[in-house]
Amino acid sequence: MRPRPLAPGVEVFPARTPTLPPATHTNSYALGSRDVLLVEPATPYDDERRAWVEWVRSMPASGRRPLAIFLTHHHVDHVGGAGFLASQLGLPVWAHAETARRVDAGLVSRTIGEDDPVVLDGPSPQRWEVLHTPGHAPGHLCLHEAASGALVCGDMVASVGTIVVDPFDGDMAEYLRQLGRLGALGARVALPAHGDPIEAPAALFAHYVAHRLMREGKVVAALESAGVGGADLDALLPVVYADTPRGVWTIARWSLEAHLVKLERDGRARRTDGGWARDGQPLPPGGSQGA
Repeated sequence: MRPRPLAPGVEVFPARTPTLPPATHTNSYALGSRDVLLVEPATPYDDERRAWVEWVRSMPASGRRPLAIFLTHHHVDHVGGAGFLASQLGLPVWAHAETARRVDAGLVSRTIGEDDPVVLDGPSPQRWEVLHTPGHAPGHLCLHEAASGALVCGDMVASVGTIVVDPFDGDMAEYLRQLGRLGALGARVALPAHGDPIEAPAALFAHYVAHRLMREGKVVAALESAGVGGADLDALLPVVYADTPRGVWTIARWSLEAHLVKLERDGRARRTDGGWARDGQPLPPGGSQGA
């Protein structure tokens, strides 16, 4: 069923998007009992856009007034409908400045950050603190409503599929730090972009951190086994991700490189002419360290 009420002043509208499998949809959220903030204008598909517009246009009949569209970050399965939906509904788009730089010029009409709480008036007023949580994406934002304990968490975690941290757009160390920060909030429920609400999410945040650190340990072990000459990504991938199906190795390759970049910054790995090696090991005779 969509839209589906989750709590007073919180409604979810899953829309089909070109996201990573096994996920097939991205959740949009309507926050507020009178003033309404619309989170994740995600879908690029015409039929889903029409349904999204009908959903929003039905809100005044129940005494609700849409104020703005909010982007958690710039990835295509989160902003695929942003321009179209903003134009159709006559609504401004709010996002972090880093996100504004990565979407179409002029799309974002207001840049928003941690000093800009979103206050929504209504029978049950809401105050959503804006949290800048980079790592998955440079401009990633979450929204936390302390009174209800609700946390709109975008792509920080998911209850279906996985979260990719790629080596170009993401930052593994920052992602892990921000997961720890979210876990410390004591939120009662997390509202992810993909999948169902997550009750008592601190445990899942901690699990994500532990899982990534486990994977990092496998990367370090693989580098040590490779010896002074190191190994390239193609050689490391089946060792580090031996416990995962081959079907996900293309995606896993991105995370592998993100782990290696983190280890390089930590002084625990170095680039070689052919790939990567454990830092601290001597270079082979005639070898050189890559840039």
